[in-house]
Amino acid sequence: MIGFGLIGCGRIADKHLASLAACRDAELIALCDIRPERMQEAAEAYRARSGSDSPIATYDDIGRLLADSRVQAVVISTHSAMHAELAVRSLQAGKHVVLEKPIALSTDDARMIAQLAALRGLKVQVCHQLRYRPLMGLVKQLIDQGSIGKLYMGSVSIRLQRSKHYYEEARWRGTWDQDGGMLLNQGIHLIDLLQWFLGDAASVYGQMARTELPKQTEDVAACVVRFHDGAIGVIEANTISQPNNLDNEITLFGDKGTISIGGIKLNEIRRWYCEDGSQPPDEAGMQADEHLAMYECFVSSLCRGRSREDADPSEGGDIEHVDADSSHLLRVDAREGSKALEIICAMYESVRTKKEVQLPLGSFSTNFMTDWEDGL
Repeated sequence: MIGFGLIGCGRIADKHLASLAACRDAELIALCDIRPERMQEAAEAYRARSGSDSPIATYDDIGRLLADSRVQAVVISTHSAMHAELAVRSLQAGKHVVLEKPIALSTDDARMIAQLAALRGLKVQVCHQLRYRPLMGLVKQLIDQGSIGKLYMGSVSIRLQRSKHYYEEARWRGTWDQDGGMLLNQGIHLIDLLQWFLGDAASVYGQMARTELPKQTEDVAACVVRFHDGAIGVIEANTISQPNNLDNEITLFGDKGTISIGGIKLNEIRRWYCEDGSQPPDEAGMQADEHLAMYECFVSSLCRGRSREDADPSEGGDIEHVDADSSHLLRVDAREGSKALEIICAMYESVRTKKEVQLPLGSFSTNFMTDWEDGL
């Protein structure tokens, strides 16, 4: 059994609580938040879903949670600016990490997290859970086995609505230093999929604009990504679609097939053609819970599928860590979770410099975009 501690009991924590409650060999041990009432609500929600009445420790100090020896893995579900600091502190304390997207707000911080995890022999799972959806896993499999042929183009459309009220609900939203831009928040999941399907990016060129909403970050963005294998990626995104969310879509064009998946929940197959006759998943595959699947893979990567209760008492009942050959279970470790961040940061740098930006990208922080803000 893997003991989890959750830092940050705001809105996004509910998904993590649901997955922890449903995940075999996972147990919520501790919570940390500056508001006691949110920790109480989170504990009650977890107990209601899991049926467990085990005590859950509550801490208002992160250091105390990290000092709890029962906590083996930490879930970080705070706002974006805290991700890097909390991930580093957790890794330094010897804890594995489930980290909400984006992994960080700077490329240097993302690299530090990946390097520290490797140095300490610890696992980091960045929450790009769409990679764990069976539909997306099948698309990746078809690409790898050549069913779509050589990929020449991939396009991503993100057409959403974020109102003035959305930004007023939390003062950090829409700020470069605390939140990052629209692409980092609303667009990063599809950009991660595009990169996963098309491979490593070689260059990025983009443009973006901001409306009159009381915020610093972009509302509209478009960019072209050149991938190392020669494919071209096109990304267009906005959060001003009226009167509400309109669509998400990812489309892949190969010389032996075309696959297009859309809808707000990205669960509508709009085109599925492969010359070799490969078919889409069945209804059960379409309905699978990718967030839970992400947790199941993470837990499986930490132990050999044996709970502490099933362990041989003569072995001390300790968690047995897996061998290196099981690392493939994590589809989005710290290094993989940095790739979408790098593409988006390159997009911002392209806007800032008005030039095409080559990858790999050097040091970049969303704080650099205050120059763009001042120049409007």
